Amino acid sequence: MPQVNGRFVPDMKSPRTPDNEEPAAERACDFRPVDKGFTKEMALAEAERCMDCKKPFCVDGCPVNINIPKFIEKIREEKFGEALDIIREDSMLPAICGRVCPQENQCEGKCIRGKKGDPVAIGQLERFLGDQPELASKPKMAPKNGKKVAVVGSGPSGITCAGELARNGFDVTVFEAFFTGGGVLVYGIPEFRLPKAVVKREIDGLEEMGVKFEYNSVVGRITDAEELFEEGFDAIYIATGAGLPKFLNVPGENLPNVFFANEYLTRVNLMKANRFPEYDTPTKHGKNVVVFGGGNVAMDAVRTAKRLGAERAIIAYRRTEDEMPARRAELHHAKAEGVEVMPLVAPLEFVKGEDGAVCAVRVQKMELGEPDASGRRRPVPIEGAVEEIPCDVAISAIGTNANPFAKMIGDIKLNKWGYIIADEDGRTSDPRIWAGGDIVTGAATVILAMGAGKTAAASITRTLVG
Repeated sequence: MPQVNGRFVPDMKSPRTPDNEEPAAERACDFRPVDKGFTKEMALAEAERCMDCKKPFCVDGCPVNINIPKFIEKIREEKFGEALDIIREDSMLPAICGRVCPQENQCEGKCIRGKKGDPVAIGQLERFLGDQPELASKPKMAPKNGKKVAVVGSGPSGITCAGELARNGFDVTVFEAFFTGGGVLVYGIPEFRLPKAVVKREIDGLEEMGVKFEYNSVVGRITDAEELFEEGFDAIYIATGAGLPKFLNVPGENLPNVFFANEYLTRVNLMKANRFPEYDTPTKHGKNVVVFGGGNVAMDAVRTAKRLGAERAIIAYRRTEDEMPARRAELHHAKAEGVEVMPLVAPLEFVKGEDGAVCAVRVQKMELGEPDASGRRRPVPIEGAVEEIPCDVAISAIGTNANPFAKMIGDIKLNKWGYIIADEDGRTSDPRIWAGGDIVTGAATVILAMGAGKTAAASITRTLVG
């Protein structure tokens, strides 16, 4: 390991280590993981590229402030267990974050090496460690403090909060509406991007820490906040997510085989519709599929359709490819697998076929005008520019709205869109209730939801035990 005056000298000439991907033509036919992750040799080579900056901007770019240079240093020294322990001080889900976080907009986006070349593959290095949980030390657990906390929802925000609270000595119960844990990590993200076994491993780890899970428990329907307090809980953390679909509000939206992305992905990811009739839930295997949207959910939906046999799979987006909010890796993977990107179009009407189901979609061609409130150039219709795209499946992936059960859980204030109003610590209008993740911010990233859970856990700890 090269050093000058006792300080590590990075390899400034080596290019970024390429991702370890399955061939596109092969992976597009099944649900096996696309990215196999770094080998030990790949991880060591990539770790040599880190500059070990005196002011690590990469840490500033991480929503949970992982000490990135320190864990990479431990990789270089082949002290993988110590490296994983460093990550776990701030993030309980490295195997998940390493796979699904938008690193190009966060840690890697701040990497100094990215100014004149490719940034260090921080996400791949995190995943390399996260996939070896047996190397980590046992989590340090505070003595039991006699306090009970209910966590509503087992997505990334909920399980992060639960884990932090368990480490702080709380008796924690997670209430989950589905029959399994993980929330959006299992129903929203396909197997080829995030294997269910990885999520289960994290849930199992929480159970080993003493966290209890109550499945098929819809808080807000079968019980509410006051009943939980009567059962002896001292605080509640709401992390139900934002799972209600956002409507396109165009004619034909209710036709058969027009799906909302959450429904479509849940059928396949959670209900195993791709293996019908082995499993009970069917879904339409379209030959011509159009997905409206430009985010990660849209990419997941269109790539799933491709794996279900679509001969033509289209991403239709009202702006250009450059404005798509999806991770660059997801867009790259989709195109490599044969997905067609159709920019600057917006849906006007879903057309009914002779069988009563959708047979086509009429779209309005757009052009970019002046920037809107988001800072992106606003799409403007081109007068008279309308075309019809044949399809036997259409999927809307334009976003989500607040989970409607949020308003039924307790007497807490919501904003005009139905999201819970919470302060920077996650405190709501009821001093006994905290909230975080997508139910507060709207649809965001896994790591931001985790950050909210971590912050709320710290606030709950300060409030209840000092």
